[in-house]
Order: sequence, then C-alpha cells, then structure tokens
Amino acid sequence: MTNSDLESVAAAGGSDWKGLSEIDQAIRDNRLTEYRIKKSWADPWGRKLTIVGVVAISGVFAFLAGASFGLW
Repeated sequence: MTNSDLESVAAAGGSDWKGLSEIDQAIRDNRLTEYRIKKSWADPWGRKLTIVGVVAISGVFAFLAGASFGLW
C-alpha cells in the first residue's frame, strides 16, 4: 500500500487499530522481529523453548566440530 492509500483509509474512518497500537507501531517502525522476540522472551514457555533450542543447536554444533577435529 502506498502512503496515499493509508491516508485515504484513515480519512474514510477506517480502523485505527485500537488495542493493537504497540504492534501497529512495530510494523510502522519495521521492527516486527524485535517485537516478536521480546514477547516470546516475556512468556515463560517461550523462554524455555528458546533456551532448549539454543542448547540443542549448540550441542549439535559442538558435536560436529569435535567430530571434524577427530575428538570422537
């Protein structure tokens, strides 16, 4: 959408995203990934899943690095 399209929707009484202003601002500032990461880290299950994922990826990387150096 171009800027004129957005202005015409706002002038016509379109939705102004009440209640979703934080995500609307994130989209406008092009920082949606940062918003998603912060929301996921604030969630206890999301935090645990992130930690488990990073540990698993690090473990696989360490195994492959060790295998390439002939440690096992």
